[in-house]
Amino acid sequence: MTWSSSWKGSRKPRRQRAFVRFAPAHVKSGLLGSHVAKALRAKVKARSLRVRKGDTVKVMRGQYAGKSGKVSRVDVKNMHVFIEGVEFTKRDGSKGFYPVHPSKLLITDIEGKDKRRLGGSQ
Repeated sequence: MTWSSSWKGSRKPRRQRAFVRFAPAHVKSGLLGSHVAKALRAKVKARSLRVRKGDTVKVMRGQYAGKSGKVSRVDVKNMHVFIEGVEFTKRDGSKGFYPVHPSKLLITDIEGKDKRRLGGSQ
């Protein structure tokens, strides 16, 4: 199957997953959005934003629910976010970042260099 920009949707989960799997990087980048904390919504003037390196996020679901930390890396191809403090121990004893899907995160603070992300407030 090839990816099509004219695809309108399907009720079949198989087709929905295929759309994401075969999507190009610029489309997957748009799917990396997370909710914004209520305290931050007024400043940002948005309910959700794309997760970016340097943002402070809180994990809302899974075994690391409740943990907060800074985003150290965003993997657009696999749609994973890696957070400082959300780590697992490998068999050899070293630490590794645990991949978290951006839909399971809450952005509590943003890295404030981009005026567009701040809603034009600066």
